Amino acid sequence: MAKNYFSQLPDFEYVSRSEEGKRISDYVTVKNLFKRGKLREDIFQNTTFFEKYQIEGDDRPDNVAKKVYGDSSLDWVVLLSNNIINIHEEWPLPQAGWDAYLLEKYDNDYDTLYNGVHHYESNEITNTEGVVVFPEGIRVGAAQSVSYFDQVSNKLVTVNPISKAVTNYEYEDKLNADKRGIFLLKPIYLNIIFDDTEKMMRYKKGSTQYVSKSLKRAENIRLYE
Repeated sequence: MAKNYFSQLPDFEYVSRSEEGKRISDYVTVKNLFKRGKLREDIFQNTTFFEKYQIEGDDRPDNVAKKVYGDSSLDWVVLLSNNIINIHEEWPLPQAGWDAYLLEKYDNDYDTLYNGVHHYESNEITNTEGVVVFPEGIRVGAAQSVSYFDQVSNKLVTVNPISKAVTNYEYEDKLNADKRGIFLLKPIYLNIIFDDTEKMMRYKKGSTQYVSKSLKRAENIRLYE
């Protein structure tokens, strides 16, 4: 049965420090956010459990979960499938905030953003037979050259330079675009993840804080005050 991620987190009780909580027995119950689910290693490393997916437009994890699993509350499965912890940095930014984010990052300097050179990359270089002697997209210096012996012309050929400038905007845009390509757990394997997550969220006996498989209680510091 599909569950919201936070509903599966176990509880933790700590002594209330509020003005209302004066009694020794006054505890506050919260969800234990330090408990984190993850995919089993044997599943995470097995590509047959996953399918490639391209994030469209401004879709959030919950939108993707709705499209793929029919349930927006399974956004946590989308995130776990890609080991995403910080959604603000690891998920593509929506278009509405994209330009604003970039301008803030580059101190509202349009010229630096759109014309400033971030780095240089190689153009694809082929010989007269069409064989690639230097691939495209390799980071190189601004004046990088390449020499090769061309068997058809029977001479040494030098191409200088082979580099092209990549602006700050082009670099940032590619980073954001690359985040759109993700992997999703195939729907037929969801029950495995539900069962594994439920087991991971259980507390184990042995700790002095243990109350039950779903509850731990902090030491009552009021006893020492």
